[in-house]
Amino acid sequence: MKYETLKHNGELPIIGVNTFQPEGEPVDTTITLARSTEEEKQCQINRLQDFQASHSDTSKQALDNLKKTVSEGGNGFAALMEAVRHCSLGQMTDAFFEVGGQYRRST
Repeated sequence: MKYETLKHNGELPIIGVNTFQPEGEPVDTTITLARSTEEEKQCQINRLQDFQASHSDTSKQALDNLKKTVSEGGNGFAALMEAVRHCSLGQMTDAFFEVGGQYRRST
């Protein structure tokens, strides 16, 4: 009851529920995109390759365990948390696609 009272009288402002932009004030919606340099891009690619190389002996087993656990309806979260120590996001995504398929929008 206290929460509802605070929300209702405005003492607890919640954006979009009891707090809104005043009418007539222009809102700046300009977004400045930040692009990485070629050097930053290559640095990230090199870090990914180094990570994959340093975990090449354990990543296959972690991915196999992830695929097996998910396909058998086991605790996928626990398997995912173990796989994230040894595999990149791309490797885990590919493993999920192998097990569950990939969504394709029908045209």
